[in-house]
Amino acid sequence: MKKVLFVLTSHDQLGNTGKKTGFWMEEFASPFYEFIDNGYDVTIASPKGGQPPVDPKSNLEEWQTDSTRRFQKDKSSQEKLANTLVLSQVSASDYDTLFIPGGHGPMWDLAVDKNLKKLVEDFYFGGKFVTAVCHAPAGLLQATDKDGNSILKGKKVTGFTDSEEDAVHLEKVVPFLLEDRMKELGGKFEKGENFQPYVVSDGKLITGQNPASSFVAAQKVIKGLEKK
Repeated sequence: MKKVLFVLTSHDQLGNTGKKTGFWMEEFASPFYEFIDNGYDVTIASPKGGQPPVDPKSNLEEWQTDSTRRFQKDKSSQEKLANTLVLSQVSASDYDTLFIPGGHGPMWDLAVDKNLKKLVEDFYFGGKFVTAVCHAPAGLLQATDKDGNSILKGKKVTGFTDSEEDAVHLEKVVPFLLEDRMKELGGKFEKGENFQPYVVSDGKLITGQNPASSFVAAQKVIKGLEKK
């Protein structure tokens, strides 16, 4: 059975707005079930361990999908989510692939987490697929090669775009704009229409633009591992 490690944010404050954030439920639930339904063993970790914060907006009815509704009825998976492993205690050698769902939370903690930096590098340079969706490519920003170059340099990538950040009126709330930062590190940033599925693959690096891209990203990983 192939093993996939999910990494979720532990950050729940939306900048200085006084509002809550976290991970986006669709970006977790859709790929989670795609992996499970294809026979994968899923482990979930987060910087602090335990229950990661869910962005409350992602639980609103307008953002529900078949996968999120399935999760609401799935007690065993809810228990798994409530008991995530502490990120510092997991090793890339125990898993076949890494998948990082987004939400705004990763912009604050996964972007600077040193344990995640090491994990991403270990997966990536171990020849394993590394996948990040929406704001989760923030968790790839620290990863470098032995010469100190970003793993994104010269790679086709995507993530939550500047125009999507503008559309949700958080461009002045987030600590940085993800699209701009990925370009600064040498990434060849590509994008589709706002909030429509768009996934980019470059070797073992797979990135998705927004919540709607999470399911497609998981499918690409599964197909890639089947070929392998």
